[in-house]
Amino acid sequence: MSDIKKVVLAYSGGLDTSVIVRWLQETYNCEVVTFTADLGQGEEVEPARAKAEALGVKEIYIDDLREEFVRDFVFPMFRANTIYEGEYLLGTSIARPLIAKRLIEIANETGADAISHGATGKGNDQVRFELGAYALKPGVAVIAPWREWDLTSRETLMAYCEEHNIPVDFSTKKKKSPYSMDANLLHISFEGGVLEEPWAEAEEDMWRWTVSPEKAPDEPTYIELTYLNGDITAIDGEALSPATVLEKLNKIGGANGIGRLDIVENRFVGMKARGCYETPGGTIMMKAHRAIESITLDREAAHLKDELMPRYAELIYNGFWWSEERKMLQQMIDYSQRYVNGDVRLKLYKGNVIVVGRRSDDSLFDESIATFEDDAGSYNQKDAEGFIKLNALRMRIASSKGRNLLED
Repeated sequence: MSDIKKVVLAYSGGLDTSVIVRWLQETYNCEVVTFTADLGQGEEVEPARAKAEALGVKEIYIDDLREEFVRDFVFPMFRANTIYEGEYLLGTSIARPLIAKRLIEIANETGADAISHGATGKGNDQVRFELGAYALKPGVAVIAPWREWDLTSRETLMAYCEEHNIPVDFSTKKKKSPYSMDANLLHISFEGGVLEEPWAEAEEDMWRWTVSPEKAPDEPTYIELTYLNGDITAIDGEALSPATVLEKLNKIGGANGIGRLDIVENRFVGMKARGCYETPGGTIMMKAHRAIESITLDREAAHLKDELMPRYAELIYNGFWWSEERKMLQQMIDYSQRYVNGDVRLKLYKGNVIVVGRRSDDSLFDESIATFEDDAGSYNQKDAEGFIKLNALRMRIASSKGRNLLED
């Protein structure tokens, strides 16, 4: 333990990480550097500075990473139409590699020997943080207090605070939510409490970002998204930065009851976990991106992307953002987006995202060929006869050789 002189801690300013600051100072007799990331979680991050100072921290980092988060992590992921296990838009997962990256950068800047985090030993985040850290700084030491200490509940954490003179007024003045929550510009997640019973319906007052679909406006909201190389660059003709795009879509989507999700997912560590998510902007982005790809992407390229997407999603969910295989897939995905340009018009109504129009100068849709009217010779329907017979050849041969194709 004496080899650790300085540690960079991913610090939220809450009860857990405040306890961790003092625990690191006393257990490892080391200097603690705190790092607080503003990822658009919707809460003020600056108060973390005063809390860290009260704990004797001398080096305090509070970084606004919203634009980098959306530009370099969320947008690349959405170019792949990424969904984990058919439903989850990976809001928590995609934030972890950026936090790990910044932890290592700060460790290098401050000469720290180790990084630390407040993830529990049951979840995925410990894996994501540490895989990222080891990938970017192979020799770094990682301290995960929840895998070392015997503080197993909020009560024991509070008792530790009293014993070690840690100011915790900020954690007791307000009623604690019954849920474990994580938020950033892409989503907010809820776990624990009543959600630990998979049969129990989530309470309506749990949801923070979205109105219930039943209470959404009775008139639909129309929006138009502009794409360049697979990324949204404007909403209703107004050019916006990546983070501002997502902020605006969150507000519009939330007001229309869009983006609620209740799932049981398979964690990388082996257990199943139930979680509820609000991802209004991301839900809109997913539907719109598939719509613009439907007219600009070659059929086989689109199908190949769909085949590879589950693997890509699994890599992100499991914490392998910095791996060679993820980067290889990203290059293929980004190459496919060269012509994914144009506009998508959407109708948002009571929790639904409905595509009502798409257009592009790079469209592969040819009305003269696809029309049900006279195509003026653009397509020779007689060509289909040989095409069909050739594709049927192997089945015709099997049947003619006595194979019963009706057998199960």
